[in-house]
Order: sequence, then C-alpha cells, then structure tokens
Amino acid sequence: MKSLINTIKNIYKIEELRTRILNTLGFLLIYRLGSFVILPGVDTEVLHSINGDPSGLAGLINIFAGGAFSRASIFALGIMPYISASIVMQLMGMAVPQFQKMQKEGESGRKKINQYTRFLTVLITILQAPGYIATQVPAQARLHNDTMFWISAVTILLAGTIFIMWLGEKITDKGIGNGISLIIMIGIIANLPVAFVQEFVSRLENSGGGLVILLVELVILFAIILVSILLVQGTRKIPVQFAKKVVGNKQYGGVRQYIPLKVNAAGVMPIIFAQAIMFLPMTLAGFSSSGSASGIITALSDYTGFWHNLVFAIMIIAFTYFYTAITINPNQMADDMKRNGGFIPGVKPGKSTADFIDTIMSRITFPGSLFLAMIAIIPAFATRLGVNAQFAHFYGGTSLLILVGVVLDTLQQIESHLLMRHYDGLMKTGRLMGRSSNQSAVPMVTN
Repeated sequence: MKSLINTIKNIYKIEELRTRILNTLGFLLIYRLGSFVILPGVDTEVLHSINGDPSGLAGLINIFAGGAFSRASIFALGIMPYISASIVMQLMGMAVPQFQKMQKEGESGRKKINQYTRFLTVLITILQAPGYIATQVPAQARLHNDTMFWISAVTILLAGTIFIMWLGEKITDKGIGNGISLIIMIGIIANLPVAFVQEFVSRLENSGGGLVILLVELVILFAIILVSILLVQGTRKIPVQFAKKVVGNKQYGGVRQYIPLKVNAAGVMPIIFAQAIMFLPMTLAGFSSSGSASGIITALSDYTGFWHNLVFAIMIIAFTYFYTAITINPNQMADDMKRNGGFIPGVKPGKSTADFIDTIMSRITFPGSLFLAMIAIIPAFATRLGVNAQFAHFYGGTSLLILVGVVLDTLQQIESHLLMRHYDGLMKTGRLMGRSSNQSAVPMVTN
C-alpha cells in the first residue's frame, strides 16, 4: 500500500504525466456527459417504456456506447462507425495493393489511411443514422415526425460520432493511452455499477444464501480476469542473433534479441467476426412468426443454448487462425531478419526461418484460440446459472477482453513515463517489462 501511495506521488511530481492524465479524465468526462444529452424531439419515457432494455446486437452496441444507444443520445451511435471503418481499412490493407503500398510509406502513408478512415466513418454514420432512428426510436417516442426531425436527428448523430472520433484522437495526442480504446472502455465500465447493483439486489431477495452466492460469483469473476490477463500478455519469445559488424571504432550487432509472438495475436477480432455471424440466426428468428422458424435457426438463436455456443466457439477458433494468418507474415519477418544480418540460432535464414516461425505460430495459436473461445462463451453459461444478464457480460467475451487489454496498455504507458524518470512503476514487474519492451521488435542495428 505504501509503495502504491509513493507511486501516485511520483505520478503527481511529473508535470507532463500529470497533465496527460488530467486531460484524459477531462475528455472522458465530456464524453460521459454528452451520452446523457437526448436527441431533440425524442420522449425518453415513452422510448424506454416501448423498447425496454436492448438485447442481442442492440444490447452489445449499447454496452459499447455506455447506454447512449438505448437513451437515443446525441452519442447514440458512439464510436462504432469508426471501429467499422477501421476494420474495413485494415482488411483493405491486406487485400488491395494500393493500400498495402500506403502502409509501407511510413508516417505519410499512415496519415493517408487515417484520412480515408475518417471519410469512411462519415459515410457509414450517414447510412446507419436513419436506420437507427427507424428501428430504435419508434414513432410514438417522436414528438415530431416530419422531415425536419429526420434531417436534424441524422445531422446530430453524425456530428456526435465525428466529435467522439475527435475526442479519441485528442486523448491519444494530449492524454495517456489510446483514445478510441479508452472511450470504448469507459462506455463498458459505465454499465458495471448498474449491473452489479441489480445482481446484488437480486441476491439479497434470494433467501437461500444470496450473499454467499454473490461472493462466489465475484471470486469466479476475479479468476476469469486473471486468465484474461494471461491470455492478453502471453508471448513466446524467439531468440534472434545478429552478426557483428565493425564500422570505424564502433561495433554493431553481436547481441541476442527476441521476437515476441503473442499467444493471442488476433485480439478480440475473432469474437467480433463470430458474433456478427451468430447474430444472423437471431435476426431471422426475430423476423419469423411464432413457431414458424426452423429448428436449426431456433437452436442457433438461443444465446444460452448448447448448439449456439458450440458453433460460436468453433467459429472463434477458425477466425483466430484466419486473422493470425493474415496479420502475421512469417516470410516478411524472415526477409527482414536476413536483410539486417539476423538469424535464429540453429535455423537457416530464408525459407527455413519462415517455416520455423510459422510452425511456432501454429502451435501457440491453438491454445490461444481455445482460451479465447472459452472466455467468449462464459457469459452464456453464467446467464444460464442465474447471473443477471447485464452482469454476466463482464464474465467474458468482447467486453472483458477490451477492458483487460486497454487497462494493461494504459498502465504500461504510465509505467514507461515513470521508468524514463527513474521512478518505480505501478506494476511490480515494471522494470522487467521496460526491458522486454525495448526488445519487442527486431532492431536495424544494435550498438
């Protein structure tokens, strides 16, 4: 406890770090306040009485938007259009040669891709805003249902998404951590107090040892968070030796570095892709009249059912392999090492090195995909065992992995600021992490 207090004091002593943290908190506060500003011309009481608590895809979007989606806020669409645009641009960078060339142009190419991402975000928002109003804001909840209401609502939703995108970029530039990720994280965390209170109240009403059950639930949640941290942080280090090179009176290379291959290199993308597909049978079952949906669609649309979760887990494993294969290129890594005079001890440079890296990735991706699938389906089992549906979302899935990943990334950035000024960090392994981060990529030359 004393070391934690000293660390907080050290953070306060560093003016730049203190300013960045305060800027981040200020920007996030603006975002949260904006999420409670309702679209003009919408009656929220009527809206809530008709829609209730959103579920399915709408419920997932509402979690990411911090409740703004169900409130018909000016930030109702949140940052999701930008996320969709980023995913599209990432896939374009893998498939379209022109975008691949931009990715290799360094800073100038990155700026061009960011600009295209912003334009695509605007286009996606313009397409999504009318659909949101038509499906999530019933006619009974609209005080006016004329053309001006539609124009103003679409314009405000577009402006809200652009403003959130701007906030995210400002947090990245002026604050600490990745701004877009922090905005998503704060939206998810905003739902945690309400979900916990609902679970607490429901357990209190249970006369059969409700508090004991709640305590067990919290212990299990803590254990799942630990497993998620291991999954996010897990790496397999491949040693790389660089040949010695003498230039003048200086010696370059001759030291051993490491290539850290992540156990879960795909992140949360496999879950997002699999969820998008699994929402399809839910949508078809919703459009079908009572009893007319086929048995397969009914089984797959049951969120807590066996077949839904089995297919969901298999798809996550498949997408993990797919996304890892398209994001990590062993041939390029082998070529870069060969060009810089590096080699893996005991492995020939060139194709043998690429095959070696590919084999290692295949071996570590399998357990990583299994753990990812397990974490993704835990909320469904928690719901079936009686946990409140909103609270069950925090037992795994996209929400938990995003929370863990963003918190760890932000802590590591704070850690680096402290270590640069010779202070002890927030994490016990701070100095080791600082050393390993310096070895996270293969350097061009080593002094």
